[in-house]
Amino acid sequence: MSAETIALVQAYYAAFNRGDAEGMLALLTDDVAHDINQGARETGIDAFRAFMARMNGAYREQLENIVVMATPDGARAAAEFVVHGTYLSADEGLPPAHGQSYVLPAGAFFDVREGRIGRVTNFYNLEDWLRQVERK
Repeated sequence: MSAETIALVQAYYAAFNRGDAEGMLALLTDDVAHDINQGARETGIDAFRAFMARMNGAYREQLENIVVMATPDGARAAAEFVVHGTYLSADEGLPPAHGQSYVLPAGAFFDVREGRIGRVTNFYNLEDWLRQVERK
């Protein structure tokens, strides 16, 4: 079961790296819970779609060095990776954007049920990101 979960999370990140938001969404449950780094929980595929549209307008990112781990029963997973990004357009409440680049370690946790992702919880160091984009 854990091999299937690892493959599912790897497929999610492969879709992310292709810029394939619909491919990512196809791997989520309709009631997916999305815990935004240092933010609120959003629930549902429509909320996740809107989040992805906002992110794709403000950032261009590629994930590298992705490592995925899963519990033996496949019900939970974690991933660690490095984000290589460009800040394209100012995101609400954040500094002005003018094409700043950044490299940021990050991670995520997942709940999996019936072969799809039911929760995504993302973590990264916002202060590190701010230091990188404010000094450029």
